Amino acid sequence: MLHEFSVGNYLSFREKKTLNLVASSISDYKETNTITTERHTLLKGAVIYGANASGKSNIIRAMSTMRRIVMLSFNQSSTNTLEVTPFLLNTETEKKPSFFEVLFEILGTRYRYGFEVTNKEVVGEWLFESKKNAEKFLFLRERDGIEVSPSYKEAENLESKTRDNALFLSVIDQFNGVIAKRIMNWFNNFITVSGLTHENYERITFNMLENEKTTKTLEDFYDKLDLGFDGLFLDREKDLQGAYRFKIKTSHKKFDKNSCNIGEVEFDMRNQESAGTNKVFNISGPIFDVLQDGGVLAIDELDSSLHPLMTLAITRLFNSKNDNPNNAQLIFTTHDTNFFSYGRYRRDQIYFVEKDKYGATDLYSLVEYREDDGTKVRKDRSFESDYIQGRYGAVPYIGDISKIVAKWQEK
Repeated sequence: MLHEFSVGNYLSFREKKTLNLVASSISDYKETNTITTERHTLLKGAVIYGANASGKSNIIRAMSTMRRIVMLSFNQSSTNTLEVTPFLLNTETEKKPSFFEVLFEILGTRYRYGFEVTNKEVVGEWLFESKKNAEKFLFLRERDGIEVSPSYKEAENLESKTRDNALFLSVIDQFNGVIAKRIMNWFNNFITVSGLTHENYERITFNMLENEKTTKTLEDFYDKLDLGFDGLFLDREKDLQGAYRFKIKTSHKKFDKNSCNIGEVEFDMRNQESAGTNKVFNISGPIFDVLQDGGVLAIDELDSSLHPLMTLAITRLFNSKNDNPNNAQLIFTTHDTNFFSYGRYRRDQIYFVEKDKYGATDLYSLVEYREDDGTKVRKDRSFESDYIQGRYGAVPYIGDISKIVAKWQEK
């Protein structure tokens, strides 16, 4: 379970900013929206608002980039770049490393893992463990070397086997380190999805539909969302290289002139169903994969192409005891302000991003926001109305467009 995700000097994030999923002391929706462990109370996710180009997508990209580096760094050659972009709007940051860190919990133990990287090398890396209250280091890496704790036996004598552009954690995992494998498995269940280019995730959905244990769950989900088709099935086709390619077909009732059902018509999902239906199909696999196994799902632009009620139905799966028994967490960006009123989100689950005059993104939650008199935002406020009016920031400043239109019409 994720406690915190932090990023700094990456894309629009100049300073270190943290998305915190440790629940605050407020009582809002405590029974449904929080996870209670032996030592902590955590949130089942967060919703992130902000104007266009404010940095909403960059927080999801930062998560995706960290996961990619963790999962793939060992398999790269010594000449591969790490493909990170620092904050480029300041001369002090453009040559400095980017910062990524997560705090998370596995089997009652909290870990703090992070690294600093440039495009060419790992500048720093660290792993801390906390079984009770005190945190102890397992390893610390700097440019001049790697220090391994005497108690962390699985990492002994592996320092020299670590390339400059590879993570020490991935090296330990390759040599079957037990803790390293747990952490790598946690990152494997940290899934990031683009709500705009979601076609790459349909393979997960295909696999779940082929699995007898999960087929019924997905089909029931599609039925409840009323996507307009009466059934679906998979069709396999061989390409010229002999590899199989999946095609998804939907079935629709066909009627005669007297409105009598005379059979069914097959549609090709990709070409004949709506963009929203295709999106729901593509992302349903990752959604139920995370719900089934537990993990973290981060989706950028979740509401794109979806009706607000459909988006609401997806998010409520996570803030539910029955649908989310393994305490999966959902983090998503959106412009849909309905979540303020109908989403049943706690104030510490609602985040905003906003750029300052220097182009740097700030990240803060509604529970952190302070009124002019220094008090917290009350839970009985009209959050949606306040946000639209710019009370919490993170909204676009739109000038008088009518003047632009008037000038254009004069030409």
